[in-house]
Amino acid sequence: MRNNTTSRPVSKFRQKLHEIIFEADTSSGRLFDVLLIIGILLSVLMVMLDSVSAIQKTYGSFLYGAEWFFTILFTVEYGLRLYCVGRPILYARSFYGVVDLLAILPTYLSIFIPGSQYFLVIRLLRVLRIFRVLKLVQYLDEAKLLIAALKASRRKVIVFLFTVLTLVIMFGSLMYFIESKETGFTSIPRSIYWAIVTLTTVGYGDISPKTGTGQFLAAMIMILGYAIIAIPTGIVTVEMAGVFRKNISTQACPECSTEGHDTDALYCKFCGSKL
Repeated sequence: MRNNTTSRPVSKFRQKLHEIIFEADTSSGRLFDVLLIIGILLSVLMVMLDSVSAIQKTYGSFLYGAEWFFTILFTVEYGLRLYCVGRPILYARSFYGVVDLLAILPTYLSIFIPGSQYFLVIRLLRVLRIFRVLKLVQYLDEAKLLIAALKASRRKVIVFLFTVLTLVIMFGSLMYFIESKETGFTSIPRSIYWAIVTLTTVGYGDISPKTGTGQFLAAMIMILGYAIIAIPTGIVTVEMAGVFRKNISTQACPECSTEGHDTDALYCKFCGSKL
């Protein structure tokens, strides 16, 4: 069904800008993506270096200036994305729109939280800039196919996770009944934690059964864990094969910026706008 939300009139400049920013099939679009990926990687590198106290003391001023440079750069990019999309509200609400906002918001928020008593809050806001790395996802075609496969298999994965949750509750409750509190199984939630660690074959070893019955149950859970790990992999693999067969286009809708259309599609299947 076509979305009745009105969109702005399309100009040649806005159409060209949309082609550069959102399309990856053109030379200008590929160049824009490459430059933006480099900027994202450099900005994330700056955030990581700023967390090293020795580097921060020596190059703190440079890192501060670089952070504002990248913040302004991504702010301009975010504004251009809203400008060239016919329905900017739809893009702002989308996953990538929220990520773009998270990439620039912490730096601006830190201006309004001065004072040493808020130092920990400022540090938290600075760490949130690492969300910029999520912006990389929208420039990788393989990542788009993987996301499409995950969306297609989400119901099967949810059923699988619900089954695993049921199993760990059952196993944890049994182990709480079998073992004593002296061995570490002090409550059912703590026993469920042990069941999760054991079923996923992580095996921290902070809690372990001591009785023969408990060890037998633990061995069964370990063996079951290997079989369970393979299930979600098979589900997603099947859906990925289906996505590859569908021959999905990388064209982005000029109105809502959504991708994932068929190569022969004339209208956006999400908002109904003409492609």
